[in-house]
Amino acid sequence: MIREYAAAGRDWTRDLRDALAFPLTSDVRLLSAGVVTVVTYVVLVLSSFPQFSLQVLATDPTDVGYAVTALTREVYLTTGALGLTLVGAYAVLTGVAVANALKLVNRARRRGASTILGVLPGLLAAGCASCGAGVLGALGFVGAMAALPFDGNLLRVGGIGLLLLFLARTGDPRACSVDGGVRG
Repeated sequence: MIREYAAAGRDWTRDLRDALAFPLTSDVRLLSAGVVTVVTYVVLVLSSFPQFSLQVLATDPTDVGYAVTALTREVYLTTGALGLTLVGAYAVLTGVAVANALKLVNRARRRGASTILGVLPGLLAAGCASCGAGVLGALGFVGAMAALPFDGNLLRVGGIGLLLLFLARTGDPRACSVDGGVRG
């Protein structure tokens, strides 16, 4: 029984490694993952202090660089290096998850509508996990984020955990990994 669990652990880490490496398999995938990563980071940082973001961007939308820089500093000052690292990890994992999910949707589209419906929950899970703490800020619950233990870092860790789980379950989206439930 212990061997089965050890083999399952190796399978999980191999699948996670394959999923994380998938965007590196082509320039287009890497570019799409990079764009999603940057957009996710900007949205997460801007939603950390939505009033400031709205004021700056309403005055001059080209000041988005200033707003992101100032709010990155604020995220660092309020949540520390760990919080800023978690936001960055969130953004990177979201880029990887979206690149993988796009491949899954593309592959499912060729097979039929019922397969696409099976892929959508994973795509939505990746999207929901990526917004995580940012949604609370965007909805005006910045005070709620401040009241959370560890300055909201625990919520970010939970979102990262969900993204890692999604990625490990999908593995390399180019390979079909239907197991049938039988381990040998």
